[in-house]
Amino acid sequence: MLSQSAAQPSRGQQLHDRIAALVPYHRSITGEGVRQTLRDLREIVPLTIHEVPSGTRVFDWTVPREWAIRDAYIKDTDGRRIVDYRESPLHVVNSSVPVHARMSLNDLRPNIHTRPDQPDVIPYRYAHYQAGWGFCMRHRDFEAMPEGMYEVRIDSAFTDGSLTYGECCIPGASEREVLFSCHVCHPALANDNLSGIAVAAELARTLMNRDLRYTYRFVFVPSTIGAITWLARNEHRTARIDHGLVLSNLGDPGGLTYKVTRNGGTDIDRAMRHLFGYGDRPGTVRPFSPYGYDERQYNSPGFQLPVGLLTRTPHEGYPEYHTSADDLNLLTPEALEDSYDFIMEVVNLVETNRTYLNTCPKGEPELGRRGLYRSVAGHSAGRTAELPHLWVLNLADGAHNLLHIAERAGLAYSLVEQAASRLVEVGLLREAVGAPPDGAAPDRGMPP
Repeated sequence: MLSQSAAQPSRGQQLHDRIAALVPYHRSITGEGVRQTLRDLREIVPLTIHEVPSGTRVFDWTVPREWAIRDAYIKDTDGRRIVDYRESPLHVVNSSVPVHARMSLNDLRPNIHTRPDQPDVIPYRYAHYQAGWGFCMRHRDFEAMPEGMYEVRIDSAFTDGSLTYGECCIPGASEREVLFSCHVCHPALANDNLSGIAVAAELARTLMNRDLRYTYRFVFVPSTIGAITWLARNEHRTARIDHGLVLSNLGDPGGLTYKVTRNGGTDIDRAMRHLFGYGDRPGTVRPFSPYGYDERQYNSPGFQLPVGLLTRTPHEGYPEYHTSADDLNLLTPEALEDSYDFIMEVVNLVETNRTYLNTCPKGEPELGRRGLYRSVAGHSAGRTAELPHLWVLNLADGAHNLLHIAERAGLAYSLVEQAASRLVEVGLLREAVGAPPDGAAPDRGMPP
C-alpha cells in the first residue's frame, strides 16, 4: 500500500512542479509568454485575463508595442551558433530590436553582456523602453571567442498589440480588500518571478474554498508597467484596499524578509513585525525604499496603499539573482511550502483581527463562574492562561483591535485571538458595530 506522501506530493512539491511547468515560456512585459503563463494559471484559479492596447496612456506612461522574438544567434566563421536563443531566452537582451549583420568581435563586444564575477552563468538583461539590442552569455564562453567576423541575428518584431495581465477576485463578506500582487514578465527565472506566481495561485485556490470576511484580489502583472496599468484602470477601487503584499523570491532556502510600506505603521506592517517576533519563523524587517518591485508603485505618493513586500532572500542578497543560476535547483519544496504557510498565517490574522466591546466594562467581570479563572487563586501558576483574557477585556473599548491588544500586552496574537473567542462565547465581548474589518481605517499619511 502506498504511503500518503507517495500517493500525494506535498504542497511544496506541487508548487515546485507548477514552477517547472512555467519555466519554458519566454516571457517579457508583453507577448505570448505572458499569455501562456496566465492561461496555465487559469486552470488553477478563475483568472480574468485583461488586454490593454498598445498606445494606451496610463498615468505618465504609455503601454508599449508588443514584442515577439522568433530566433536569435551569434554564428562564428564556420557557421556554428556560439550563442543560441533556442538554448535559453536569457541569451538575448529582452525587448531587443531586430538586427542582422556581420561584424567584428570588436564591434560586437559592446552588445555582449556577461558576469565576469560568475563566469558560468548567463545574466538577465532587458531594454524595454529604449531601442537597444544585445546578447547575454557566459563570460567563460565570451573569453574563448577569437577575433574575427561574426554573423549576428535577432529575429524580433514590435507590433501594435496589447499588454496582458491577470486578475482573480475572491469575494468576502466585506468589500474591503486584501491585495496580493506578483510580476509575470521574467523569462526562465524560477525564484524571481515564478515562485511568487505559484504561491499566489495556490493561495487563491485555497481561499476560494473558505468563508471570508475580506475580499481578496490577486493580480498577476508585468513589472512596473503592469502595476501602473492596473492602478490606472482600478483607481476607483484602490480606496478599498486595507492590506496588501507583493510576493517574489519565495522559493530559496533563506529566511523570510519583509519590506515595510511607505507609511511604515500600517496594520500589515505591524502584523508582519508581530508574526516575526512571536511566530515560529523569525524574519527580517527592512525599511521602505522607492526601489524594488511593484510595492513602489502601490506606495507611490498618489496612492500610498498599505502594500508591503514579502520575500525570502531579498533580490540583492543571493548571487543567482537575474542569472541563469536562478533555476529549479535554487528552489526547495520546503521553502515554497513554508512561504505559503506563513502567508496563510498572515491571512488568518487579517481575517480574525476584529475590534470588540467589553459587555461588562464596569469593574472586572467574574471570570471564575464562567470557567475562565483558576479555582484556587493566590499563586502565579494560572496567570499565563488568564492574562490574555484580562488584557482583551481591558482594551476591548472599540478603539483597539486584537493586534493592538497583542502588541500592548506583549503576547502572541494567537493567544489573544483565542482568548477573545472564548470571551465572545461566554457573552463578555461583542464586535464593535460600524468598525471596519481591521478595526481602524488605514492611515496612509506619513508617520510623524
